[in-house]
Amino acid sequence: SPSAAPAASIPPAERQMPPGLDAAVMDPSANPCDDFYAYACGGWLKTTEIPAERARWSRGFETVAERNQTVLRDILTRAAEGKGDASPDDKLLGAYYGACMDEAQLEKSLPALRTHLTRLSTLKSPRDVASAVAWLHARDVNALFRVGSDQDQKDSTQVIAVVDSGGLGLPDRDYYLKPDVKMREARAAYQAHVQKVFELLGDAPFVASRKATGILAIETRLATASLPKEERREPEKVYHRLERQGLKQLAPAFQWDTYFAQVGLPAGEALNVTQPKYFSEVSALVRQQRPSDMGPYLSYHLVRSVELALPKAVRDEFFRFESTVLTGAKADLARWKKCVEATDEALPHALARPFIASTFGAEGKATTLDMVQQIEQSFERNLDTLKWMDAETKAQALAKVRKITNKIGYPDQWRRYDGLEIKRDAFLDSTLAASAFEQARQLRKVGQPVDPTEWFMSPPTVNAYYNAATNEIVFPAGILQPPFFNRDAVAPVNFGAMGMVVGHEITHGFDDEGRQFDADGNLRTWWTPASDKAFRERVACVRNQYDGYTAVDEVKVNGKLTLGENVADLGGLKLAYAAMEAYLAKHPDQAAKAASYRFTPGQQFFLAHAQSWCSKIRNEAARQRAMTDSHSPAFLRVNGPVTNLPQFQQAFSCQAGTKMVAPAANRCEVW
Repeated sequence: SPSAAPAASIPPAERQMPPGLDAAVMDPSANPCDDFYAYACGGWLKTTEIPAERARWSRGFETVAERNQTVLRDILTRAAEGKGDASPDDKLLGAYYGACMDEAQLEKSLPALRTHLTRLSTLKSPRDVASAVAWLHARDVNALFRVGSDQDQKDSTQVIAVVDSGGLGLPDRDYYLKPDVKMREARAAYQAHVQKVFELLGDAPFVASRKATGILAIETRLATASLPKEERREPEKVYHRLERQGLKQLAPAFQWDTYFAQVGLPAGEALNVTQPKYFSEVSALVRQQRPSDMGPYLSYHLVRSVELALPKAVRDEFFRFESTVLTGAKADLARWKKCVEATDEALPHALARPFIASTFGAEGKATTLDMVQQIEQSFERNLDTLKWMDAETKAQALAKVRKITNKIGYPDQWRRYDGLEIKRDAFLDSTLAASAFEQARQLRKVGQPVDPTEWFMSPPTVNAYYNAATNEIVFPAGILQPPFFNRDAVAPVNFGAMGMVVGHEITHGFDDEGRQFDADGNLRTWWTPASDKAFRERVACVRNQYDGYTAVDEVKVNGKLTLGENVADLGGLKLAYAAMEAYLAKHPDQAAKAASYRFTPGQQFFLAHAQSWCSKIRNEAARQRAMTDSHSPAFLRVNGPVTNLPQFQQAFSCQAGTKMVAPAANRCEVW
């Protein structure tokens, strides 16, 4: 009100909360210097229950995704009811979503499925096996291995074919190989689940049991030959230009000529074989197994990939297995949510256009781009201060950050779906048709120049990514909303929440993996030996720090697997904080506005960061993530980086000896 006292005269504790922060989310009884996550999120943690159908729930990603899903549901329901704009895209969306939601039709899908399974279970020769695998791969069903297209890591202008490991039914090789009780239980549960699936498809129990035993044996061999996931993060370990000829010599028992002729790859030799050892094992497997024994394995992977289109009894069995072993969810996801996700995956650009029109204006694009540019400038200024990096390497790093392409909101060019046939009364056929359409698009890219305008995420997705091969950062419209980005929030809040995400993605260009690519996206050494050595010492500090944390129960965080994300979290916070300081110095009106609220601008920044990460997760899902996810658990994405940041300790007056202050000798700083 006009007669209110000036902000400066109101004691800080009695001032209003800054827009974009929520006092109810906090726990003021916690000490921010001992457990910042508990202080920033404790109120939310006490009052929030994970929805029964979810394995994890957060104030950030899951809440925003749910909000986006409601918008998408409205678009799709209108399309399915014939109330959309009647464009070709709208008709495809209506047919796909409508078919997905038609549960009565799903109950009639087994005859169509059995036609496909017959193709996979009547294999008589190695040529038949190669032909069956090609048929599956052309529909993006990963069995035995996977095929795709990717930028050539040593020539960033060209797209080449890639063959990679794939075809496991459990989330990771460790589920097959680790001897501990939990993993033994997971294997037993998986085998029982596979048996049950075959029984539901009509097999007698003893036949289904034999199939399940054989499938687990095949997948265990594939898992044993696979690279551990932390080693896959080393680009040189997954780059082997053997070409088609080299692959045939490496894995002679698999009929590659038959496979390549049928899978849909353009002619040409160019091929990256990511894991040669793995393909030697594929060859041995095909040589040692009777062709007919491969049938059940290939069949299960087809069923697994189309389970959304099958009768309820089969879908329920997949949910039962996943919820008991992998996610801990107490109820299955509502059908409409699954159908929204499936449509977004099948027809991402058709669905994105109406989503963008209703949620994301030009203002959002301009504001975000401005923030990205400020944080890139923050990286440039920070480079000057790094004592461990020599001038020659700094010059290359500067060239790289200045060459980053920023993609905000949505692509300039929308993809077309000409020729894709979706049947309103046959969701199984439509699922396979949409997968085949997209896989054909991916494989057609081989031998072509890289398309610098392509997006690898759909615009409604709540996420962001840095792609080292194209040296670009992509921020889909889906994430550019509260709590990450809020038009009404004070500047420090937006810098702490969205700015940190921006800084995180920029830092990925300079983490242990991204730094191996140059400004043009080529995998090559651009570091001097001295700077390279200094970098390795610094990231070893971060790895050791996170190796010391526990993710859940007895499962530790894997410091090597999560290294890139942890380095990006630490660098992202530091860069965003410096960008905020520079911004407030340039905009005294914004600085005064932020200072008029409760908490200092520095405190607002860190609270906004933490409050976008408040999360709860079920133990089964936490265990799976700790074993397979390159990100640390949410509470460590808040507490882990701040222990290394003097800016945080200053903001909350944290003294040496408190848990959020790493001892000087152990403090990690990379960027």
